[in-house]
Amino acid sequence: MDIRDVFGKNLKHYRLKIGISQDALAAKMGVDRAHVSSMERGQQNVTIITLWHAALALDVKPAALLDDQAQD
Repeated sequence: MDIRDVFGKNLKHYRLKIGISQDALAAKMGVDRAHVSSMERGQQNVTIITLWHAALALDVKPAALLDDQAQD
């Protein structure tokens, strides 16, 4: 699986797990909702800074967003 797909799947998983919308996540990360949507669909090559902001916003370790065996 492409790492962008892994990241996107995990981003969406953890976002839904804490019960927030793409808009809310985007606001916490300082990005546009369309960017979050694109990341969740695996269409973005995210920077390490974006990875860090996503992890902080979701209260997970950055590695959790790259784990292809992510658990609940």
